[in-house]
Amino acid sequence: MSEVKGLRVVVAGAGAIGSVCALILARRGAKVTLADPTSVGDNASGVAAGMLAPVCEALLDPKSQDHLPLLLQARSAWDRLLPDLAGSIDRSGAVIEAADPEALRAKARAAGAELEPIALDEARRLCPGLAPCGPFLFTPEDWRLEPKTMLAALHEALRAAGGDFVRADVADLPAHGAGILIRATGPGGGFTPIKGQILRFPRSGPARGPVVRGEGIYVAPSAGGMIAGATMEEGLADRAIDAEAVARLRERAVRLFPALDNAEVVALAGVRAATPDGLPLVGPTLEPGVLVARGARRNGWLLAPLIAEVVLERLAGGALSAAAAAFDPGRLN
Repeated sequence: MSEVKGLRVVVAGAGAIGSVCALILARRGAKVTLADPTSVGDNASGVAAGMLAPVCEALLDPKSQDHLPLLLQARSAWDRLLPDLAGSIDRSGAVIEAADPEALRAKARAAGAELEPIALDEARRLCPGLAPCGPFLFTPEDWRLEPKTMLAALHEALRAAGGDFVRADVADLPAHGAGILIRATGPGGGFTPIKGQILRFPRSGPARGPVVRGEGIYVAPSAGGMIAGATMEEGLADRAIDAEAVARLRERAVRLFPALDNAEVVALAGVRAATPDGLPLVGPTLEPGVLVARGARRNGWLLAPLIAEVVLERLAGGALSAAAAAFDPGRLN
């Protein structure tokens, strides 16, 4: 990828996708400026639970049910492209409550994954405080990271690689002869907004361990307290907290972890950008010198390194990978 060495690039949007793209381009020798007018983490990437969950996405989200190989490739791209940062990823897997375990196992096999039964006592050993419910299945393929911690690490690594991070809108930057602009921003511009509300329970539960998935809920351990989420409110672009949505999430989380009934709770909302088929648009636009890298739905953290790899392909020229074809902006025309 030596073709990008010395190339001037501005990346608009310092969420997961923009930050990863900026760092990888800088490490390949590009002269990169990452620009975002908002505070670090004040976006969907910062509000998120940090899921790198290809199996549960393919099984539980209809938009992702045909994309498991691509999602697994994206998750593995963290180790391939960012091994120094990927060491902090929690690889404890996911425990899934299944009303019909055999039906869910069959669905997983059809998608190319295996789910293993896990006894209640083992599930409760792995997930302290878990209620005596179930039955449960387990996958080791779903991982998780701490979003704000990772954003800070990406930005620090970008500076170490010679890149700049400025708190500004791209439109407000002085002319600097940038060769390429990469738009890695959130909703707007033809992308469907999807509002997501999550709950954080400060100082509750372990910092690491498996994510627990139940009906309409996940509960994830976190260094800042357990996280429960998340709503998928298509067409909504506001960040107002909906008391009814919070109550539903809390009720479902408490059913899995009864101690959360007495825990402090903080509700947060972010807005994601989505496409009709659930995959991002990554590649050239009709505007010369401008690429798009947006629309990852709720999988920004999962897809970010693979999106960055496709951006590199696009800038370097030559043959394109299957991922580049899957993300091609022209596919929806």
